Amino acid sequence: MSTLIPVGISACVLGESVRFDGGHKRLPFATDHLKPYVRFYPVCPEMAIGMPSPRPAIRLIRGDEGLQLVGSSQDLNVTEAMLAFSREKVASLSHLCGYIVCAKSPTCGMERVKVYDAAGKGAEKVGVGLYTQELMRQMPWLPVEEDGRLNDPVLRENFVTRIFALHDFYRQCEAGMTRGKLVAFHSRYKLLIMAHSQADYRALGRRVADLDAMPFDELLIAYRDHLMQALSKRPTRKNHSNVLQHIQGYFSRQLSSRQRKELSHLIDRYRRGTQPLLAPLTLLRHYLEEHPDPYLTQQVYFEPYPEALLLRYGS
Repeated sequence: MSTLIPVGISACVLGESVRFDGGHKRLPFATDHLKPYVRFYPVCPEMAIGMPSPRPAIRLIRGDEGLQLVGSSQDLNVTEAMLAFSREKVASLSHLCGYIVCAKSPTCGMERVKVYDAAGKGAEKVGVGLYTQELMRQMPWLPVEEDGRLNDPVLRENFVTRIFALHDFYRQCEAGMTRGKLVAFHSRYKLLIMAHSQADYRALGRRVADLDAMPFDELLIAYRDHLMQALSKRPTRKNHSNVLQHIQGYFSRQLSSRQRKELSHLIDRYRRGTQPLLAPLTLLRHYLEEHPDPYLTQQVYFEPYPEALLLRYGS
């Protein structure tokens, strides 16, 4: 597997002029910041089924036969073509480690897509785009985010954390995953999982401790799914503080009383929201360089993605 992370993306979000109005919705975070680390696989479902750009606008309506993807006059109905394309295309994307979709689109929207009544009126924001719906049905573990939501720094960091973790897992599997290597992989991710979910940290620990509970191939799938579920949960300041204090405990004998107090004070200020995560984390990294510890040195928590992405600076 390449060192570049395979990520699907709505073609318009990548900057391709494929929208119904002939324009695009380029997302600078994807095209400028993520691009050095990923290989994008752009898809425009409308263009893929033969629709041009520009083209008549289409929308979701709820009729007697369920959701339909139609034009404003309803003479244009591309429901079956879109469903068939979505099933076939998504089946070829199992190698992906993430997907960025276009918000509000009747094909690519992840949530709150407008759904009209049978008369084409009374829109409610309750739908999912037909293509993205199939994507999430076939690959429920896959990190999927909308372009607009990736402007939120918390959601952005969460998405990036997951695609790097999933890519790491797949690379280990490609190299030949064994029970021992799975234990080692999980060991590297322990503190990161703890920051996202204490309950999943314990549950994943039990899963890895009982490696013979199911066939190994099934265990790998179950572990992948559970890991993605755990990392999809937003880490809280409380959880991060618990992890930071846990790390602090490894230096209890090496640090002076003054250094311990300084570190405790910094962690507490982070917990109360007056310091970013980077402040105590930087100090802990400094102490780790001075007092190396084999377990801590391998922890993904310290750098779950390249520091150059600058995602932790405001958290």
